Amino acid sequence: MPMKRRTLLAAMSALPFAVPAPTPAMAADAVVRISTAAPPSDFLAKACEALKTQAEASNTGLKVSVHPASTLFKQGTEVPALQRGNLEMSTMTTFEVAQQIPEFGFLNRAYLFRDHAHLRAVFDGPIGAAYRKAVADKMGIAILATAYLGTRQVALAKKRPVAGPQDLAGVKMRMPAGPDWLVLGRVLGVSPVPMGMPEVYLALKTGTIDGQENPLSIFNAAKLFEVSEQIVLTAHMLQPVFFSVAKPFWDKLTPQQQAVLTEAARAAAKANDSGRLADEQSVADAMKARGLAVDSPDLAPFRALADRLYAEDPGAKVWDMAMARQVLDTK
Repeated sequence: MPMKRRTLLAAMSALPFAVPAPTPAMAADAVVRISTAAPPSDFLAKACEALKTQAEASNTGLKVSVHPASTLFKQGTEVPALQRGNLEMSTMTTFEVAQQIPEFGFLNRAYLFRDHAHLRAVFDGPIGAAYRKAVADKMGIAILATAYLGTRQVALAKKRPVAGPQDLAGVKMRMPAGPDWLVLGRVLGVSPVPMGMPEVYLALKTGTIDGQENPLSIFNAAKLFEVSEQIVLTAHMLQPVFFSVAKPFWDKLTPQQQAVLTEAARAAAKANDSGRLADEQSVADAMKARGLAVDSPDLAPFRALADRLYAEDPGAKVWDMAMARQVLDTK
């Protein structure tokens, strides 16, 4: 070997082996599985798909899979799965938070939010910031964005006159599991039946339940109009839902990955809200066209019953009433 070449190789071998600094394209892959109870055609499931597309397009190593209709984890088991490290992301609700932080149970109260703008002002402001911090600190779950799940309405398999809660007495109404949901069922005057969302269609068809309550957009997406005759516009709850990540998993992501996932979640929430709000304006008319009765009862009896039941409910004794008043006062 020529002397110059040997000298050059010797000099190179003496140099420390240098590893190039990671670039966004070289970031370690991070697999994010999103579990949601929303049916595939609902705006929330579509928002999860939009999140996936935006996150994966960032070239930061994020690999996202979406599992709608409780196909990965059953509804109600996602939060424990996040906390055990068995799941990376879910669409968590205030009801699931209140099971572990009871002082936030007031957010599950019927007739709390006035409208979508009120809900957004609460969760996009200082109340929302305090809520997210408490959930991260006490539950080990990071909330990336808040979305609007819709305004919940009653739907019945068989038509009946409904002027107030007394007219729904004895109706077997599907409700998600949990004590706060059962109180909400009592506000409606029904007999609550805990049941996962994927089971509802068949239960209505077979008569196992007499009705269910959901936002109209979900009612439509799940094709529950095929097994229902009547919608009663009780508007008993404007419901938020959270794009939520297991904090131990979140803390292992790079700052770039965290920023990308947060921005994708916020964009997905915004798209969800826009689509759902527009859809809610048209679904009632579409259901009338399908032959369903759509009734708008006086809500005063429902509100009065809500006030009485929550005043009597032992679970409400632990609510953070100062924060609840802040919510009511938010403009």
